[in-house]
Amino acid sequence: MHPRVPMVTVFALMALMPLFSGAVDIRQLRQLAARHNVTCVLVFGDSSVDPGNNNRLPTTMKGNFPPYGKDFFHRHPTGRFSNGRLATDFIAEALGYTKTIPAFLDPNLKPADLLHGVSFASAASGYDDLTANLSRVLPVSKQIEYLMHYKLHLSRLVGGKMAQNIVKNAIFVLSMGTNDFLQNYYLEPTRPKQFTVEQYQNFLASRMFEDIKVMNRLGATRVVVVGVPPLGCIPLVKTLAGQNTCVESYNQPAWSFNAKIKEKLAILRKTVGLKDAYVDCYGVIQNAINAPQKFGLVETSKGCCGSGTIEYGDTCKGMTTCADPSKYAFWDAVHPTEKMYRILASEAIESLSETLID
Repeated sequence: MHPRVPMVTVFALMALMPLFSGAVDIRQLRQLAARHNVTCVLVFGDSSVDPGNNNRLPTTMKGNFPPYGKDFFHRHPTGRFSNGRLATDFIAEALGYTKTIPAFLDPNLKPADLLHGVSFASAASGYDDLTANLSRVLPVSKQIEYLMHYKLHLSRLVGGKMAQNIVKNAIFVLSMGTNDFLQNYYLEPTRPKQFTVEQYQNFLASRMFEDIKVMNRLGATRVVVVGVPPLGCIPLVKTLAGQNTCVESYNQPAWSFNAKIKEKLAILRKTVGLKDAYVDCYGVIQNAINAPQKFGLVETSKGCCGSGTIEYGDTCKGMTTCADPSKYAFWDAVHPTEKMYRILASEAIESLSETLID
């Protein structure tokens, strides 16, 4: 039985913490961003980067209740599937813009917030529109439609020319893919009848390729793509497989899909002249699981919420949590802790500074 699991692709671009030796200095990063006119961060994807868009949708894939947000500002659950901020919040802070990136559908969104970037992401979404439709969330095609709305609002705020400049110099972040496998291909009958696993990987990579080309036509010039994590190391996947260790039959498709993502990015670099960065969250998470003490972690096999083996989303609602989430890699049985995003940042921020705005 393959598990139904909402997105855990882990994107982590964030402020540099003292935890990371040898990382880019945050002042250097801000100077670099200013020199290259980086304006804001625009985000597309799933629950790894959804700060609460799903709160406004008729879906069960929500995290806007305790204990989610336990370590967020004022202990406020916002819809982020974690105990605190997401990595995209941290990257905006690192660049010197804002402490959080708001959801585009947030009814409290102020016009000035548009200048610092927004997230169009929707938990349980994926590169395959069918994945999002299964959970009644925003497919990437709809997220891109909201990007067009964003540009209109921005034009009204600062004028067409400046709005165009803001989008041109923004960092576009794509973080998704896990749900395409765990909620779609391995669970629903439609795609396996149409594709082998490798054919489906090619299909997803092609969808990503086309999505980025559309974003490019709408003004995107800098794109960060986050790879899929080791799916077999997600606590819920291990529980349903009856294993205490990572499930290799899930990890292998994730690893090979990431290779196809990198191939497509290389083509985009040559054909449309995009600046791109790839975030290897697969490797970083695997390293954290194999050597937790190196990253200040103690528990990497289960989540902090409830038993840590099966609870996520609604089943995590109102549950007791571990005493110190900063020692855990996972917040619930699917999604990472804020600390895990910090760990991922060590490589991600390097990718950003070296390949995207240098």
